[in-house]
Amino acid sequence: MKVTRTLRAAVGAALTGALLLTATGTASADQPRSALWPLQSFDVQSIWKEATGKGVTVAVIDSGFRTTHQDLAGSLLPGKDFPNPSGSKKEAASPGTDIRDHGTGMAGLIAGRGHGPGGSQGVKGLAPDAKILPLTADSSTPEATRYAVDHGAKVINMSFVADPSTPDMCESVHYAVEKGVVVLAGVGNDALPNERIPAACPGAIGVGAVDEFGKSWEGNNYNKSVDILAPGVKIPYPNGQSDSGYTTGDGTSAATAYASATAALLLEKYPDLTPGQIANRMVKTAGLAKSVKAKNPTLPDAHYGYGFIQPWAALTRDIPAGPAAGPLPMPQGKAPQEPVVAGAEKGQDPNPPIGGKKMMMYGGMAVGALLLIGLVVMVIVLVRRRGNTGPQSWR
Repeated sequence: MKVTRTLRAAVGAALTGALLLTATGTASADQPRSALWPLQSFDVQSIWKEATGKGVTVAVIDSGFRTTHQDLAGSLLPGKDFPNPSGSKKEAASPGTDIRDHGTGMAGLIAGRGHGPGGSQGVKGLAPDAKILPLTADSSTPEATRYAVDHGAKVINMSFVADPSTPDMCESVHYAVEKGVVVLAGVGNDALPNERIPAACPGAIGVGAVDEFGKSWEGNNYNKSVDILAPGVKIPYPNGQSDSGYTTGDGTSAATAYASATAALLLEKYPDLTPGQIANRMVKTAGLAKSVKAKNPTLPDAHYGYGFIQPWAALTRDIPAGPAAGPLPMPQGKAPQEPVVAGAEKGQDPNPPIGGKKMMMYGGMAVGALLLIGLVVMVIVLVRRRGNTGPQSWR
């Protein structure tokens, strides 16, 4: 039985629903609406009677955007293009893709408006009246997170993973949450138990992908950073190759976009809730397929988190706001108001790799040993030169 039928029977509405999408996406027709199973599963017509995301800005930090795509007309605010902090060129797109594919797709799943009569064709987002702040950035650019916070975003979508040693990544998430911004990040598509940032940063809501039957996607990373699941399998989305292009793909990127759209819906209806309280509504109304529930898993589960999101239930169920921090791990203390840079704190990288301190210690010992050996060699050479005044020859 599909999740759609299961959830409609249970709550009157169905399953709502990459770090970078997997490279197996396939081109699809210009009429993908019928393939958008998440909208059918969510029962969006009932959801949109409660909220459409109106008045909420969602920042999408991504590799690029085709701002002229037919399904994004009216959705995008003026954005910003952040330079690659490493100084190197952006990775070239794979054959048959465009570097703007990913960002265009995420923006469409969140706040696409479709096209044609009444927007009935193409991709329509779960929060079609939300506004997208498109921020073109490398995954190692936490500056974009701070920019989003300072320019009116109430939700930040992070459909990417970053190097764990990236300075200011978790600090910028802390800054966002402290300012009342909901941060959602994909847990990664490696099918490994490894935790990836920013999903693993305290304050971020980690999102994995689920299919239409309520099964956790096999490509999800699985660990304690998985908080919720959202649709991320066989998802059609607008791409950056033309103003009418579409692609179908799997991954936690699409899942993160649907979770971000859900946060936008909730913030329209409950604008005074904190990021932790928004997370509380999503967690308290999350669902599990019968086959999963029959196993009586301990929640949060490494593969399922608290379950898959159900936007209609999150919008309508009577749930106390609860503590400001909500049920998920939150950052402690005050957030740095200025970006943290490598070497700024006690002369060391604020996010050193595992074992970094030991490596520094051993490195210092090695340098000292080399200096001592060099000194000994120098003394020996001087002594020999004093005993032999003739020209030196090499053998």
